[in-house]
Amino acid sequence: MSRIGKLPIAIPQGVTVTVKPDNTVFVKGPKGELLQPVHKEIIVKVENQHVIVERPSDDKTHRALHGLYRALIHNMVVGVSEGYTIKQELVGVGYRANADGQVLELGLGYSHGIYFVLPKEVKVSVLNEKRSNPIITLESCDKQLIGQVAAKIRSFRKPEPYKGKGIKFVGEVLRRKAGKSAKV
Repeated sequence: MSRIGKLPIAIPQGVTVTVKPDNTVFVKGPKGELLQPVHKEIIVKVENQHVIVERPSDDKTHRALHGLYRALIHNMVVGVSEGYTIKQELVGVGYRANADGQVLELGLGYSHGIYFVLPKEVKVSVLNEKRSNPIITLESCDKQLIGQVAAKIRSFRKPEPYKGKGIKFVGEVLRRKAGKSAKV
């Protein structure tokens, strides 16, 4: 049996989980509400404040889907109760960020600014302090969406290995390379 799939998901106070007849899981909590369609052969049950995910057989695809859907439902429950936060840091001279509602304006050393429109489910804030790198903070209840948005923002200027300039996650350790050495 799947180690992850067989673990029951505890439902915290203030969170409701409902399984619709078309095998769709609906999770509602203080931070928002999420919907996840589940494969028709995977069984999802809500029993005494726990969500239980079961599979019909030991088939390879059933084993794979068992752990997958248990993890997705767990991420939904944590998201609507606590939420997810991702912080990114802009490292580089003159790199700047500005948030105006759902539009993130980035100055990353290109000849033009980058205007990135965020989905309405993601909240953004930018911390600009003197003598420190700008920090972009993303908040959402949807773990998949916030990760995708963070990856897209990072793709505008990935950190390079020589000087470390670019957009990196706060706390991320970059592998640095030595530059050219002079001939002696």
